[in-house]
Amino acid sequence: QVQLVESGGGLVQPGGSLRLSCVASETIFNVSFNDMGWYRQAPGKQREWVAAIKSGDRKNYADSVKGRFTISRDKAKNTVYLQMNSLKPEDTAVYYCKTMHYDRPVGSWGQGTQVTVSS
Repeated sequence: QVQLVESGGGLVQPGGSLRLSCVASETIFNVSFNDMGWYRQAPGKQREWVAAIKSGDRKNYADSVKGRFTISRDKAKNTVYLQMNSLKPEDTAVYYCKTMHYDRPVGSWGQGTQVTVSS
């Protein structure tokens, strides 16, 4: 299975921005040829879907992040991004990048990247 490595997390103040990156470890796997998604899990809460980008660059977002987050991908860099603006404390979580199939994550979960929104 292709390894997806997330990065870009950190500590930001409410209202701030972060851009997360997800890089595929194998060039034979191209993120542009697959449905890709971002998920997150906060302490004590269930893992939840955040955003998806599918064939034809169709994009979908959870209601909680709609209008604030933007998912995109770069074929040349084999990378999926999640631009997060107007961050709120409730956005604090570990964020994961996953291949998706029929709107469900495929394979095991990786390390993720921690996002903390706090004053």
